[in-house]
Amino acid sequence: MISGVADYGVDLSIHPSDVDDLLSVEPADVEAPSELTFARNVFVPLTTACRYTCTYCTYFDPPGQASLLSLEEVREICRQGADAGCTEALFTFGDDPDDRYTEIYAQLEEWGHDSIHTYLRAACEVALEEGLLPHANPGDQTIEQMETVADVNASMGVMLESTAEVDAHAGPRRKEPAQRLRTIENAGKLDVAFTTGILVGIGETWRDRAESLLAIRELHDRYDHVQEVIVQPVVDNERWSGGTPDTETMRRVTAMARAALPEEVSVQVPPNLAPARELIDCGVDDLGGVSPVTDDHINPEYAWPALRELEEIADHAGVPLGERLPVYERYLPADLRTDGFEGVPADGTGDPSTGGANDASAGNSNSSGEREWISPAIRAALTADDEAGRRYRGVLESDG
Repeated sequence: MISGVADYGVDLSIHPSDVDDLLSVEPADVEAPSELTFARNVFVPLTTACRYTCTYCTYFDPPGQASLLSLEEVREICRQGADAGCTEALFTFGDDPDDRYTEIYAQLEEWGHDSIHTYLRAACEVALEEGLLPHANPGDQTIEQMETVADVNASMGVMLESTAEVDAHAGPRRKEPAQRLRTIENAGKLDVAFTTGILVGIGETWRDRAESLLAIRELHDRYDHVQEVIVQPVVDNERWSGGTPDTETMRRVTAMARAALPEEVSVQVPPNLAPARELIDCGVDDLGGVSPVTDDHINPEYAWPALRELEEIADHAGVPLGERLPVYERYLPADLRTDGFEGVPADGTGDPSTGGANDASAGNSNSSGEREWISPAIRAALTADDEAGRRYRGVLESDG
C-alpha cells in the first residue's frame, strides 16, 4: 500500500516500507566512493534580506539593516573569482526579500527592476560576461520566477531541509516544506540541473530524515534533474545554540542518503561544517563549492577549507580529488562531454540509451526531441574561444 507522507502540494507518495528500509541502513551497508569532486567558486550574496526568520540562520539581516549588492560589486567579485581560476558564481539571497523589506524593493525599483528575480537575471549575465558560470540559490521560486533566470544559469538549487514542520521554522512567516518541494519540482519541469539537500539537527526525527530523502528521490525519478544532495548539519552560531549533530548521527544519515539515491546523484557534505574525513566512507563523493576568494556568507564563522585541506581529505580516504563544473557532465549534450565520461547521461541528452526524450513526464525539449539541460547562453560560454571557455573545458578534461 502506498501512503502519502503528507499533503506537500505536489503529487508525492512514499511506500512506508521504503521508509522502514531506509531507517535500517547503516554506514557498513554503503560503498565508499571511487573519487571525490569539488567546484571552485565565488560566493555572491546578492542580498542579506529574507522573508523568513529561521532560528538557526545567521544569513539574514532584519529590515533596515539588509544590503543589496550593486551590479558593479557583483562584477568585481566575479572578476576576482575568474582571476583566481574559479568556474562558478554562487548567487544566494533570502526568500522573496523584496516582499518584506521596503528598502530592498525601493532600491530595486530605483535600479529599474520590478522584482529580485529580474535583478538576479542581470547579475547572472554579469557573471557570464566576467567568465563564471552562474549557480543561483534564490530560495522558493514559482515556475514563472525560475523561468526568468533559468537560461542564464548552468544549474540552480534550494535546500529542501526537511519535509517536517519543525519549530526552528516558526514565526509569522513560517517556511513551508510544500513550497520547497514545489520549487524542486519546478526545476524538473524546466530542465534545470538542480542541487538540493537536507539540514540535520533542526528538530526533525529520523523518520522525517528518511521521508525527506525519499521525497527528493521521487522527484528525481520523475525528472532526472537532481545532480547532488547535500547532507548538512546545523551548527552553533549567534542565533542557534541547540547543538550540532554528532559524528555518529552524521555517518548514519549520510549513509541513508547514499542508499536512498541512485548512483548518478552525488552525495555532498560541506567540509567547513561537517566532519568530512569521517563521512567519506558513508558514500560521500562531492565536497561542494569551495571558494579561494570569498567567505561562506551563510556560515561566516566557519571558513572554507583551502584546496590543500580537500586534498588531505581525499588522501585520507585513499581516493583521487577532481575539480568539476557547477553543472555535472551528465547534463551536457553528447558533443560537449569528454571522451573519458563514464557516467549515466541525463534523460534526453541525445543518447539512445537514456530514453526519456519522449517521456511525457520529462521537461522541455527542442525540435529534435532532446531535453535542453543547458541553454544557448550556457552552451556559448562552454564552447567560447576565450580564456573562460578554455578554463571550463580544462576542468571538464581534467575531471573526465
